[in-house]
Amino acid sequence: MKGISFSLKVASMLFVFILIGGCNSSSKPEWEERNNELIKQYGLQVRELPGLPSTEIRPNLEVGTSTNLQNLESVQLYPGVMAKIFWGNGNLVSVLELEPNSNIPKENLPADRFLIVTEGSIELFGNGNKHDMMAREREEPDGTHSGTPRNDFIYQEKGNESEIVAGDAGAKVMEIYSPIRFDYLEKMGVNELPSENQGRVSNNEPTVVPNKVYDLFDIQFTQLTEGVYARLVSGGDIQLSFVLADPNSKSPAHIHPEEQITVLLRGTLKQTVLDQEMGLNPYDVILVPGNVVHSGVAGELGFDALDIFWPVREDYLAKQQAALERYHEIIPKDAQPELVIDGSKTKPQLTFSEGPKWMDGKLYFSNMYFDQNWNADPKRSSIVALEPDGTHQNIMEGKMQANGLYPYKNGNLLVCDMIGHRVVEMTTSGQVVQVIADTYNGKPIDGPNDIITDTKGGIYFTDPQFTMEAEKFQPGRAVYYISPEKEVTRLVEPNEFAMPNGILLTPDGKTLYINNCYDDESWYPVNSSKDNFIWAYDVNEDGTISNGRKFAELRLTGNVLDRKGKSSSADGMAIDTMGNIYVATYFGVQIFDSKGSFVGMINLPSFPVSLGFGDEDMKTLYIVSYDKVYKIRTNRTGYVNYL
Repeated sequence: MKGISFSLKVASMLFVFILIGGCNSSSKPEWEERNNELIKQYGLQVRELPGLPSTEIRPNLEVGTSTNLQNLESVQLYPGVMAKIFWGNGNLVSVLELEPNSNIPKENLPADRFLIVTEGSIELFGNGNKHDMMAREREEPDGTHSGTPRNDFIYQEKGNESEIVAGDAGAKVMEIYSPIRFDYLEKMGVNELPSENQGRVSNNEPTVVPNKVYDLFDIQFTQLTEGVYARLVSGGDIQLSFVLADPNSKSPAHIHPEEQITVLLRGTLKQTVLDQEMGLNPYDVILVPGNVVHSGVAGELGFDALDIFWPVREDYLAKQQAALERYHEIIPKDAQPELVIDGSKTKPQLTFSEGPKWMDGKLYFSNMYFDQNWNADPKRSSIVALEPDGTHQNIMEGKMQANGLYPYKNGNLLVCDMIGHRVVEMTTSGQVVQVIADTYNGKPIDGPNDIITDTKGGIYFTDPQFTMEAEKFQPGRAVYYISPEKEVTRLVEPNEFAMPNGILLTPDGKTLYINNCYDDESWYPVNSSKDNFIWAYDVNEDGTISNGRKFAELRLTGNVLDRKGKSSSADGMAIDTMGNIYVATYFGVQIFDSKGSFVGMINLPSFPVSLGFGDEDMKTLYIVSYDKVYKIRTNRTGYVNYL
């Protein structure tokens, strides 16, 4: 999901207040009769929420009509602080733009609040604490660095102290309040406000710790419907659902008693409220009162959106709890990625780490050298051994640009010498014992990438032709099998995969998994039908494969979807003894169960390149990401085939 951005032009249109009736008016709204007819037509079950407070405040959004944020009037809240404000019956949203070093003075919050930094940075002071909060957008990766997005947020309860100071570059911030802030409405020119504000409706515990700063991208996804996932965060009577919808995914006609405000953030969405179909574009806002029939269809780019519910949806809480239980069966509740090596500061330095494998008490991985434009240099590359205490040293340097590694016989390593066009056996002191394979059909192999063995001593490797030569030796990107007798067989047709990269065998050796790194890109020479999937194959007795099928769909980031690509940047994969799959992707480490169902995501500051289990109990997942090495404890035992 791309970092949320609210760069909006200040418009001069006057604010229009539209009566929508509902729970704050004795007269029934005009749409109620038609809504009742649609409820009967679709066979929907109405459920009421007892005890919802009512006020005389009318929302400034019209049912069945979208409003773009840039068409809302801006109001100055404080010097250097402009806001665009919209509200329903229970939640108020304020989109703030803060000039550099501007200040929102100290106050005691009159309502529960979620505060989300969408651009720039702020300092938040309150209750004797200072919180540094920031946002950044996703970086396009190159050969030397990458950066994943970040949006810091915090939940604060009514009465908490708050003072905000914008950073040197200014900031953009979203606030969501419940109940509605009357002082903000007064600044909007709303008159005849009630003397007292409504109280809290729900007694649900917040899903986050109050007054603690979180990164939105650390929140786990919950699957809502097929192709629709959300990061859910709740507190008081506010529930935020940061939705990621696959292209062309659908949400059928439905109702729920909770009021919903939707802000489209990326992509396109056909939203139908009652009989009114609207084509929503980024930063369009729409209000759906409780028990109003609505549905949605994602466009060909999918979409990201923020749904704001009042009060909290109990069904979403139940789905979130079930999703978290599945995730925490694998990743312990308090486990977080720990930085083991910052290779930009250590000796030897790291540039682009790859292929981590645990053997005889150490983690071995490749240190590939690329410049920013992905030009390789074997003379500046190495293979590294990492000790359990975090110290590391080169066991080989300047002789080859290795990629994937795998334990082999006699305590040696299989090495994909990618730029050298060969697979070799190497000792852990860096001596090449033998060349396992360097040709197929009498021509050199292009660029061996990832590698595994079977229990018979056969070897599988991928070749995405990620090499420096403009002219390739083989007719296309492919996957190969080396029999125990050293006979090489090509397993898939050339360019059947646009870019075959990571490869795995199940512990029983019966299923082979191959992922597809890039696809459907204008700048890439091959398109395929493999798209953003891990593919599964039955393994035949002779090591060949058959019955290819989709196993798991990898989640794509917003910038890839916007260009109509299918690139997950799937690279290294790992598997545990129960068959769960861990995949290093552009989005993060994506985890799937043995049936291919999505379980969760491990977020890192830069996108993960490869990963492997290690430590004495094989329950630590080591993740390499450019010049960094991270680790995280799991509840599962990793599987590696040691011959």
